[in-house]
Amino acid sequence: MATERTLVFVYGTLKRGASNHTVMAGQQFVGEARTPPGHRLFVVADYPGLVRDPTDTRGVQGEVWSVDADALRTLDRFEGVEEKLYRRGPIPLLPPFDTASVDGYFYLRTVRGRRPLVDGVWPVRVVPVG
Repeated sequence: MATERTLVFVYGTLKRGASNHTVMAGQQFVGEARTPPGHRLFVVADYPGLVRDPTDTRGVQGEVWSVDADALRTLDRFEGVEEKLYRRGPIPLLPPFDTASVDGYFYLRTVRGRRPLVDGVWPVRVVPVG
């Protein structure tokens, strides 16, 4: 029996090499992706918040992952879906993912006073081991 899988767009601390990437352990990296303009990242704390923003002209860079049902539940908990910190829902992406059904996590709290990332890229700081 095939395991149900969901495509998920991650754009911050869950990306490869980022501080919380271990949450993605055992899941399948599909490829790098970008949203169309109209989506923006804000620095919320030591993590980003993605919001729809019609004034944005760049979009958001991230990665698409294929995750199983257990991992999806883990991601929802990690992102604070039940606490209404983030909402998981369909997110449009540029080719080659423009025809795929992909979910993303949208930040639900105010971004007033938060710094936007004008290039739409959350920096990954890889810490050397050893």
